[in-house]
Amino acid sequence: MKVSIITVVFNGAETIRSTIECILNQTYPDIEYIVIDGQSTDDTVAIIRSYEHRLARFVSEPDKGLYDAMNKGIGMATGEVIGLLNADDFYPDNEVIAHVVDRFRQTGSDAVYGDILYVNRDNTQQVKRYWKSGLYREGAFKWGWMPGHPAFFVRKRIYDQFGLFNIQLRSAADYELMLRFIHKHKITLSYLPEVLVVMRDGGVSNRSLKNRLKANREDQLAWDLNGLKPYVFTLWLKPLRKIGQFISRGPGKP
Repeated sequence: MKVSIITVVFNGAETIRSTIECILNQTYPDIEYIVIDGQSTDDTVAIIRSYEHRLARFVSEPDKGLYDAMNKGIGMATGEVIGLLNADDFYPDNEVIAHVVDRFRQTGSDAVYGDILYVNRDNTQQVKRYWKSGLYREGAFKWGWMPGHPAFFVRKRIYDQFGLFNIQLRSAADYELMLRFIHKHKITLSYLPEVLVVMRDGGVSNRSLKNRLKANREDQLAWDLNGLKPYVFTLWLKPLRKIGQFISRGPGKP
């Protein structure tokens, strides 16, 4: 089973090396690694080129934003399974892809997802949040549930069948895609109860009430675009569910 991993980056010189190396150090042997750069102006391109002989594809050109670049990478991918790992993120160990593939083989699912650990950007040993996705139950999106997108691995045929990221959306394109795949089209899922991705803290959607209201409008649009209706409280439950992530810092952590 070939696995395509796509990294999208723009001016990520500070972290791109660790992201690339965490992919190249995976023990699973059949990985197609694709890097899409948005024509960075810092040292990002030079760093990527130092690894270019180990990459399946590398493109550096202007794009229409993060999700447009992701769509570009998905279009290039030839693997049976696709994972997306941004330039601020990394895998916690060298066995992540092997574990994901094992779960695909065991279950035959359309997608496998797991947990996410958020860490301090400057000190990755300092845990900020632990996103335990938990088991999916039908209708869970109406109760504010969603899996962590970076820890969401999907068979390429699902993208081919149900479409790519909607670049009309900015902050909620990942939410809309998972809503479409899981809630609307009812793809089969398997939860792998372990941390699959470590993310450096830095998201903006919840930093202020203004940003949260803007994110809520995009979340509502995600439902509208799919001809779906959430509960009245759905869009507020979604951020409220994150409170527990700050209380639980992960397995074995206070």
